[in-house]
Amino acid sequence: MTVMLGDILLIQETHKKAAADIKEIMMKDCATREKCYKYIVAISGESGSGKSELSHSLARLLKPEKIRVKIIHSDNYYKVPPLLRTEWRKTQGLESIGIDEYDWSLIDQNIREFREDREAMMPCIDIIPEQIDKLITDFKKVDMLVLDGLYAIKTGQVDLRVFIDLTYHETKMTQIIRGKEPMNEWRAEVLEREHRSVSSLKPLADLIVNKNYEIVPANGKFKKLFK
Repeated sequence: MTVMLGDILLIQETHKKAAADIKEIMMKDCATREKCYKYIVAISGESGSGKSELSHSLARLLKPEKIRVKIIHSDNYYKVPPLLRTEWRKTQGLESIGIDEYDWSLIDQNIREFREDREAMMPCIDIIPEQIDKLITDFKKVDMLVLDGLYAIKTGQVDLRVFIDLTYHETKMTQIIRGKEPMNEWRAEVLEREHRSVSSLKPLADLIVNKNYEIVPANGKFKKLFK
C-alpha cells in the first residue's frame, strides 16, 4: 500500500460501509469482464475527505475474495518534492497549484506496467523527513489497482471512478488531527485552490460518495449495477 509513509489513517464505520457498497458494484462490473482482467479503481476528493481510508477499507474487503489489491497514492507523484513545494508554489503563484503538478507520464507508465504484469518502480513520499523513496513492486502478483488522490479520477484507463463530495471546509477537523501540513493562511489559500481543481473533476465520476458517506451512482452504466 503506497500511501505516504508516516501518514495517519482514521478509518471509521462510514468508510467500511461505503467500501462495502463500492465492492458490491465493482464485483458486478468485474463479472462482465474477461477472466483475469486487471481492474482499476480511482478515488478522488479534497484533503481530509477519506480517500486513503476508503481505499484501505476496500482493499481489506477484497482480500478474503482472493483479490490482491495494490493501493497507489497519486499525491506521491508531484513533480516538485515536498521540501521544495511550498517555496515553488509561492514563487510560481497560486495559479500553479492544481492538476498539472502531478507527473502524469509516470502515473500512466506505472498503470501500463500493472496492465502488462511487469515489475515497476514507484515514488513513495515519507512525510516524516519529507523525502521521496522508491518502491519496487511486481504487478504480476497484483489483481487490482486502487489509485487515490486529489485528482486520481482524471487518470486514463480507469474502470471505476469514485468522487467523495466533501469540501475542505467540511473536513477541517480531520485535517487538524492528521497534521500533515500546518494550518495557516497560506495553507487555506492552497486548499481553496485545490478545491476548485478537484471540484472540476466531479463530472468524470461513476459513483459519488455524498456528504452522508452514502454511495450514489453518477451515470447510466453504474445505475444499472446499483441495487
